[in-house]
Amino acid sequence: MHIYEERLSVPRSWWGLVALGGVGLAVAAIPFGAIAAVVAAALGIAVSATLVHLHGRVRILVTPGSLVVGKRVIPIEALGATEILDEREAFEWRTVRANPYALLLLRSYVPTALRIELRNSWGGAPYVYVSTRQPMNLAAVLAFSRG
Repeated sequence: MHIYEERLSVPRSWWGLVALGGVGLAVAAIPFGAIAAVVAAALGIAVSATLVHLHGRVRILVTPGSLVVGKRVIPIEALGATEILDEREAFEWRTVRANPYALLLLRSYVPTALRIELRNSWGGAPYVYVSTRQPMNLAAVLAFSRG
């Protein structure tokens, strides 16, 4: 059972870039024949679409006992204070204020984030930075889960 679920899918414009890349490969392969151009376009679109899909497949889940961020599963008991980050603060925590030991789920196309302190540096990390489109909702759900 999921209390909260969010998928950080890529913007629609990225799919346009996938198609444009396929057209570019087709144009580059035209000197080798029409079949080569079609094959180049198909392969280029297939590979780049797979990569874009995998990048946008990451999920944030809150279950009754844990926070799942990407492939990391963090017990709710390990979570400390949360800080909702607006666009400017999120940029700072992604760049100049970032801790190299922190757990980061970064998506540059998501402007807002949530920073969650970890108790006793769980797993050696001082905090978790989570790019999220709904930081207020995620913070509320985490506060509810901690009871």
